[in-house]
Amino acid sequence: MRRWDLPHTHRSAIGQVRWNRLGDPGAPPVVLLHGTPFSSYVWRGVARALARRHRVYVWDMPGYGASEMFEGQDVSLAAEAGVFVELLGEWGLTDPVVIAHDSGGAIALGAHLVNGARYRKLALVDAVSLPPWGSDFSALVGEHADVFARLPPAAHEALLREYVASASSVGLHPATLEALVAPWTGHGGLAAFYRQLAARRGDRSYTDAMQDRYTTIDIPVTVCWGEDDTWVPVERGRALAALIPGAPLHVIPDAGHLVPEDQPAELTGVLLGFLHDLA
Repeated sequence: MRRWDLPHTHRSAIGQVRWNRLGDPGAPPVVLLHGTPFSSYVWRGVARALARRHRVYVWDMPGYGASEMFEGQDVSLAAEAGVFVELLGEWGLTDPVVIAHDSGGAIALGAHLVNGARYRKLALVDAVSLPPWGSDFSALVGEHADVFARLPPAAHEALLREYVASASSVGLHPATLEALVAPWTGHGGLAAFYRQLAARRGDRSYTDAMQDRYTTIDIPVTVCWGEDDTWVPVERGRALAALIPGAPLHVIPDAGHLVPEDQPAELTGVLLGFLHDLA
C-alpha cells in the first residue's frame, strides 16, 4: 500500500492537527473531511486524483488518525467544526470547495451554517445530517463506553476490526483495514476510540438544531451515497437532497458507507463533474 503522510501540523484549541496539501499551489482549493471512526486515509485515492487539477487539503481531526489524542479531549462535532474554521484561516481559504464524508458532513454543515464559513461548493458523501444516524453498534458502545473501554486489547481489536469492516459492502483489503484500525489500538488509541463514540451520543442535538437551516443553503451542493450503506441508509441521502435547494443525489452502486474505499473511481467521477467549472 502507498504511504499516506500528513507532514504539517496546526495547534488547534483541542489538540494538534496533522494535515497535508496536494497539487498545484495555484490551483482551485478543495478541502476533504473524513468521518467517524476514520481518518483522511479514506480519501487518499480520491485526493490524489483530484490533485491533478486542484489544490487539495486533507487533515486528521483532533482525536483521530495521526492527530493528537488525549484524555478529556473535546471531540464533539461542535468542537471539530471550530477547528475546521481555524484551519480555513490558517490555510488562507475564504471560499474553497468542501467535500465531506460521514460525520465530516455534519462538521462541514455546522461550520457553514453555524460558524459562518463560506464555501464555493459543498459535496456531502454519506453524511451525518438527519436522524437517526449511526450504526446500532455505535449507539450501543456510545451508551456504555466506560464498559467497552475496559475490554482486553485483543477483544477490543477484534471488535474494532468487525465494526470498521462493516462500513464496506464489498470488503476492505486487509492492509486497508489495518491502516484504518491502527490509530485505535494500544492504550491511548483504545481510550480515544470509545471517547469519540461516546461524544457522538451528545452530538445528535447538534445536527437536530441545524435541520431547519438546510433549506437556506444557497451554494451549489451535491449529495453522494452508497446504495448499500447500512450505517446511514440511502433513504437519509434522499431526504437530505430533497431539503437542500437544487441538490442532486448520486447513488453509487456496489458501495456501502465507505464509498471512498468501495468505489473510489465512480465517486471521483461524480466529484470531477461537480468541480468541472472551477477556474
